[in-house]
Amino acid sequence: MHIAVTGNIGAGKTTLTTMLSKHYNWEAQFEDVDHNPYLDDFYGDMSKWSFALQIYFLGSRFRQVKEIRESGKNVIQDRTIYEDAHIFAENLAEMNLLSERDFKNYLSVFILMKDFVSAPDLLIYLRADVPTLVKQISKRGREYEAGISIDYLSKLNNKYQSWIENYKEGKLLIIDVDNLDFVERPEDFGYILERIDAELNGLF
Repeated sequence: MHIAVTGNIGAGKTTLTTMLSKHYNWEAQFEDVDHNPYLDDFYGDMSKWSFALQIYFLGSRFRQVKEIRESGKNVIQDRTIYEDAHIFAENLAEMNLLSERDFKNYLSVFILMKDFVSAPDLLIYLRADVPTLVKQISKRGREYEAGISIDYLSKLNNKYQSWIENYKEGKLLIIDVDNLDFVERPEDFGYILERIDAELNGLF
């Protein structure tokens, strides 16, 4: 079984993925942030490094999905291959930080890859307002994220909302996290588990 957690920067994807992995004894697959050779450069000069970053993420995510399907294990994944194209690359193109030529090149590779991957059995979307995202980003204190603007986060949030509204790849669970603290409040984590269990019961 393949479960994926999706949401904007700072929504709590990695934390929830870790907690769900431990609770259900699923294998966790995380975004390659710590070893990403482009992130620091990208946040310093988005237009220069956007294509290289997006291609790196696309290749990394494709490799993950391939490994998940070949493993035969129950896996929970932090973010999906769809977001790379429908959220981040598209947003960079609209902000003129990714040239039309590079975006078309990127999309052609994504479309080829998409034909070889299967959607998650369940997609969990963590929906959060921009103030929540800003607070979470500030709390974790990653140096390369310090320059992320509110405008950039707002544009990404709009992209996520549009993508989720049109998501038809598989089962979808939307969880509003603005008023949840699933790390500090066990009852909030319990609420999320109840929502997930209800969806999982329909998968078996």
